[in-house]
Order: sequence, then structure tokens, then C-alpha cells
Amino acid sequence: MFDAPTYRSRRRSLLEQARPQSGLVLLLGNRRVPQNYVDNPYPFRQDSTFLYYFGLDRPDLYGLVDLDDGTARLYGEEAAFDEVVWSGEQPSLHDQAAAAGVETVAPPSHLEARLARAREQDRPIHFLPPYRDEHRLRYESLLNIPHEQLTEAASEALIQAVVQQRSVKTPAEVTEIETALDRTARIHACAQQRAVPGTTEQEIVGTMAGEVTADGGAFSFPPTCSVRGEVLHNRCYTNTLSDGDLLLVDAGATSPRHYAGDITRVTPVGGAFTDRQRTVYEAVLAAQTAAIDALAPGVPFIEIHRHAAQVLTERLITLGLMQGDADEAVAAGAHALFFPHGLGHLMGLDVHDMESLGEDHVGYADDQTRSEQFGLHSLRLARPLEPGFVVTVEPGCYFIPPLINQWRDERRHDRFINYDRVDDFLELGGVRIEDDVLITEDGARVLGPDIPKAPAAVEARAGTMEAP
Repeated sequence: MFDAPTYRSRRRSLLEQARPQSGLVLLLGNRRVPQNYVDNPYPFRQDSTFLYYFGLDRPDLYGLVDLDDGTARLYGEEAAFDEVVWSGEQPSLHDQAAAAGVETVAPPSHLEARLARAREQDRPIHFLPPYRDEHRLRYESLLNIPHEQLTEAASEALIQAVVQQRSVKTPAEVTEIETALDRTARIHACAQQRAVPGTTEQEIVGTMAGEVTADGGAFSFPPTCSVRGEVLHNRCYTNTLSDGDLLLVDAGATSPRHYAGDITRVTPVGGAFTDRQRTVYEAVLAAQTAAIDALAPGVPFIEIHRHAAQVLTERLITLGLMQGDADEAVAAGAHALFFPHGLGHLMGLDVHDMESLGEDHVGYADDQTRSEQFGLHSLRLARPLEPGFVVTVEPGCYFIPPLINQWRDERRHDRFINYDRVDDFLELGGVRIEDDVLITEDGARVLGPDIPKAPAAVEARAGTMEAP
């Protein structure tokens, strides 16, 4: 946990952001999720918004903030004796609440009575959109709202207040993200060192898991580790690496307070890029470098995305994969055959920060509308950047056979795409390069330690690799 003043300050800021709203803010902590029966749960992960405002990483808690008098209360049960026998002694809930700056603790039955009284008094009860079925069931019981109506009944004012506050990272939060990135760098070093012919993807993921666990952390999301990098979220680790493959690893670790790292690197298996791989890699690297250089407060991230797409398109025209005018090709969306996803997203306690609150709420300003264009529609972040935002910058270039075949059959964008030339690259797979970047008062700063990504640096690292 951070110290108690941090959580008091966060809740006080929430009051300021939410006003002139009145009433109560109800935040649900997560419960344990059973794997096959109740006493065999998956590893517990607290709800990020609850963690942000109350800091307690234990299950079955409820937080209540009164927007009228500013008080905060925590509801939960002390550990039962059986739980102590099986899991050991734990700090009392009262002690943990005090560490989060909360003085009032009561059992959940008191919460039910308080919410019932608030409903009788017509006091608004603000809550966030539920993303778990058990959240829906608890909200339905506590608020007497049918579960199918809960998403629409969620508080727009609370969503906006939480997004506005959590989007801007404090220096302490940036430090947590950099701690996560220190750990992330080590797991990527494991992957790069083992990118040799004969190694399996599963062996590499296992080595990464051992490194991150030994470091006291966890993966911030299930990693992609594959020589089939054209599958954007490839979490099937069944391939054996061969000389000439490209190994794409998209992975991150967590900090002690659950902040996330998110980095993608591509390594040539066997130590060196082929000429064709190098040209595609350098095209993606040029797009990423141009995007990072363009980051600044006030610049809409959608413009950064378009800038990266244009730089990539210009390179692909040079390679003969695309043709015509780069500006026109990007405006038409022709580049999305090779770059079918958004350039990046906000990150913090969640890898895709606050994703449960809705991407449009988090990533788009009130005067922005999500595009229907293929590729651009997947852009998670479009809004103007602000100091304190932490964003990922992750352009890519992929050769996805089903997508290529579909577009070719439809003759889609054949004015801009040289499909005959594309056939020469089908075996390349995919390249993506990703870094996490803090928006500063006058520009941007790439966070974390240096993780090799320039072709020469990657090949130098690859040249030291030995078979396991």
C-alpha cells in the first residue's frame, strides 16, 4: 500500500471531481474466483478502482464514500478462525483500514441497511459499470436494480470523475510503473537470450514466468510469445523456434502495488535478421520513433496514430508493398492491411487502464467519435494528451494470410496495395515494437530501462545467445 494520506487525498479529489453530485459512491472489491470449487481459487486480484481509492488487497470488501459529508467507510468481515488455520494470521481489517486512512469499519449487513435507508431518502447511489457476474448479483441485491439494467444505471458522473483522476499519474505512480518496467526488462532479456533454434515457445514462457515470480511479481497480462507474430494476441505456445524465425514477445510484469509494464520486442532467431525482415523491422521502428517524438501535451493521440501510420506507409511504398500517395492511402485506410490495430492506450493499474469503465469514456473526448474504418476503429486512445498520462506506443506490421486473401478477393484498396509483392512477405509473420511513455509538461519521456530494439542492438544481443 501507499501511505494513508495518499488514499485520503485520492478520495478527497474524487469528491471534488464528482461535485456538484450528491449522495453515496459505492465501490465493490473483488471476491475470490473458484477454479473448480470454492476453496481452490484463482490467484486473487483486487478491483483496480477499489485498490486506487482504498488500497486493500483482500477479498469481500465494500467501500462507501459520502459525497455530502466526505466520510469514507469500509465494510467487510474479519478473517474467520478456519481461514486463520489454513492461511495463517492476518492483520485485522480495522488495522488495514486505518492504513488506508479509513476510520469506520462495519460488517456488510450494516452496508445493506445504510443503502436501504439512502434509497428511502432518495439519495443517489453512484456505482461503476459491473464487469463480473458476481458484481451484477451483488449490485442487484444491494440496490434493488435488475441485473440487466445495471450497465445503463451506472453513474456517468462517477465514471467521468474516476477517469479524469486516474488518467493522470502522480510521481509515486510513475515510480511504480518504472519498477514494473525494471521487472519487465528482465523477462524480455530472458526471452531474447533463449531465442535460438530448437527452443520451444513454452520453454521461453516458462523461463519468463520463473524470472517474474522470483522477482516477487506476476505477469501483468498473459504474454504473447510466438514465432507467428501475425496473430496479434497469440497465447498458444506450441511452436519450436527455427533459424530465420522472428520471435515476437509482448509481455509485462507488475510492481508490488500492481502497476503494470507492457513492452513488445521482436528478436531474430539464430542471431540475425534477413534482409527482408530487417527492412520491415526498420519500417516499424521508424514509425515508433516518429510517434514518440511527436508526443506532447494537447496533441490528440489519434493524430499520433495517423502520423505513425503515414511513416509506416511511406516505408512500405519504398518496399513496393504499397503504392500511390501515402496521405491518400492512410486516409482511405489501406495501410490497415498491415497495421490493423490502434497505436496504443493508457496504462497504470490496468494494462489497458480503466478498461472496465468503457474505452470511449477513457480514450475519447466528448467531441470525438470512434471511427468505423477498419483498423482505426480499434484505436483505444484518441483524446488530447495531458501531462501525467502514461501511454503505450506500439505500431506494427503484419502479414495475416486470411486478411490478405479476403482483401485481395474483394480487390480492396488495390489502388494502394501491391498484392503480388505482398506474397513475397507472407512467411515473415509480424513485427511490433512497444514502449511505455510518460507525457510531461513539455513533451514525453520513455519509461523504464533500455531494452534492445534497434536492429544492431538486437543482433548484438542475439549473437551472445546459446542453446539451452
